[in-house]
Amino acid sequence: MKRILALLSLIILPLTATAQVVYEGADGPGKGKHIVLISGDEEYRSEEALPMLGKLLSQRHGFKCSVLFSVDANGTINPNNGASVTGIEALDSADLCILLLRFRHWPDAQMKHFDDYLKSGKPIIALRTSTHAFNITDKASAYDKYSWTASEATGWKGGFGKAVLGETWVSHWGVHKKEATKGIIQEAAASDPILRGVSDLFGDTDVYEAAPPPDAKILVRGQVLTGMTPDSAPADYEKKDKSGKVLGKINDPMQPVIWTREFKNEAGSANKILCSTMGSATDLKNEGLRRLVVNACYTFAGLEVPEKASAEIVGDYVPTFYGFDGFIKGVKPEAHVLK
Repeated sequence: MKRILALLSLIILPLTATAQVVYEGADGPGKGKHIVLISGDEEYRSEEALPMLGKLLSQRHGFKCSVLFSVDANGTINPNNGASVTGIEALDSADLCILLLRFRHWPDAQMKHFDDYLKSGKPIIALRTSTHAFNITDKASAYDKYSWTASEATGWKGGFGKAVLGETWVSHWGVHKKEATKGIIQEAAASDPILRGVSDLFGDTDVYEAAPPPDAKILVRGQVLTGMTPDSAPADYEKKDKSGKVLGKINDPMQPVIWTREFKNEAGSANKILCSTMGSATDLKNEGLRRLVVNACYTFAGLEVPEKASAEIVGDYVPTFYGFDGFIKGVKPEAHVLK
C-alpha cells in the first residue's frame, strides 16, 4: 500500500506543481506584492483573459502574479470542471486576488483557502460572472453560504456575490451577443484614482442588470448599444420583464457595471472590493478596461496610481469569442508561460 501511495504522489504532485502559472514581477512599483488570479468560468474565457492580465501586471508593473485554472485529471484546462482549481494555496501568500469565476463547486479543502483569504481582510477584484462565482452542490459543505442560491437563513442571501461583492446573477439587461456595452463614467466618481487615465470604455458583452447596495460607490454605468461595435448607437426602447411589464427606457437609468465597496467580514476586518460586470476575455481587448483593472491593483495594494498606467499587452492576445463550450481544447497551463 505504501508503494502504491508513493507512486500516486509522483503522479499527483507534478500536476499540482505545474497546473498554475507564475509570472515573477519585473522592476516596477508592484515589486514585492503578490496577486493571485483565479480563472474558472464556462463562458467568458477567463482561462485566456487572466494569463494576459498576469503578464501585464507582472511585466509592466512589477507584481508577482500567480494564475490558477480549472483542469482535468490529464492536466489540460477545462473551464467546465467546476470542482477544480489548481494551486489555491497561493492565496495564503497573496496581497490581492482577481477573480473571473462562474458556478464553481470546489471541495471544502480548497474553499477553506478562499474563506481564509476573505477573513484576512485582503482585497478582491471580481470580473463579469464572479457575481455568481459559486454554486455549492454539496449541501453538507461548510461553505454552502457562498453559493449564489444561498438562502437568508445562511446570513448570506444571494451568496458570495450578493453578500460580498454587492450583487448576484439577476439577468441580462441588454440583449446577449447583440447589444454591447459602452462604459459611462459616473460624474461624481470621475476623480477616483481607479478611473485615472481611463477613457473609451467598451465591451462586446451586454449589460447585466445590477442593483449594488447603498454602500457601494458606482464608478461606471453601462450604456446599452444597438450593436456590437464601439460606434454603435445607444439603444432607445422600452425594457420589459418576462411578463411583458414595461420597466422603463433601456438606458434610463443606465445599470451600474463597475463599483467599489467594503465588505465587513466575520473576522472583524474589511475587504476592499471592486466588482465589474464587464470583463470577458474580449472585453479586455479594451485598453481603458485594462487600465481600470491595473489602477484598482495599485489602489488596493496601497500604491499611488500613475497618471496613465501602462495597459500595454505583453505578447500576442487574440481572445476567443465568448460562448459555452467554446474554449480551446487540449491546452495545458504551461502554454501560458511567459517566453
